[in-house]
Amino acid sequence: MIDDATSRSWGRFVLHDGTRENMGVLWEYLERNGRMVDVYTDRDSMFAVALRPGESAQERREADRVTQLGRALRELGIGWIAAYSPQAKGRVERSFGTDQDRLVKELRLAKVKTMVAANEFLEKEYWPEWNERFARPPASATDLHRPLTPEIDVAAILSHVEARGIHNHYTFSFAGRRYQIARSEARAGMKGQRLRVELRLDGSLKARYQGHYLEIAECGAETPAPPPSRKPVRKDHNAGGKSRWMEGFWERPGPELWRAVRDSNLGS
Repeated sequence: MIDDATSRSWGRFVLHDGTRENMGVLWEYLERNGRMVDVYTDRDSMFAVALRPGESAQERREADRVTQLGRALRELGIGWIAAYSPQAKGRVERSFGTDQDRLVKELRLAKVKTMVAANEFLEKEYWPEWNERFARPPASATDLHRPLTPEIDVAAILSHVEARGIHNHYTFSFAGRRYQIARSEARAGMKGQRLRVELRLDGSLKARYQGHYLEIAECGAETPAPPPSRKPVRKDHNAGGKSRWMEGFWERPGPELWRAVRDSNLGS
């Protein structure tokens, strides 16, 4: 990611270039800088919904079909601008050429051989040096980044989100599996209604009905014990991407449910 106002850059090595990984990089950026006004990307399927046969771009907009990243940006209040050629986003394209030459050589000189070491090198060596050399003061002293307010639940937003129907036995389906809503959560009128299912970046699955998160368990599995109450985590936007949820995030493959969702999307 490159800040258009200053050319300050940030990025990670990942095992797979997918929605989950791009959400992870975006989350780090948000914690470091706050919410940007717009994001400028290419038209990869992670960002842009492909037109259906015979569908026009206007019809797609009217149908309001967006990707998971598009939905997340909307919920964060961040705009999305599509680039229609590599030249349209030339700054990041030029940086790729530098990274693919200089970064590879620096990794070799530093004897970096693992993903953990590579990301540590990026964070502690490469990006600080890069930004010191190439970043420029912004033209305006006003920082247009907006803070992450307590009302913004980043974990809920940066998830794979789907709406699912509640079946007669207070169950719902997701990614080829069936989940049971706890008996204590069952309410009259829930059957046949829709709930919001969130597959979080850490692999956990949450179900929200009318603003309330339900206790759920996969059918055939034991109902998990409710988590202990904790004090709200203080949001420190200068934490430097040190959120605890990210410990090991970049080095391990996506959890099973994320792989199932990814594979189903690839096959559709």
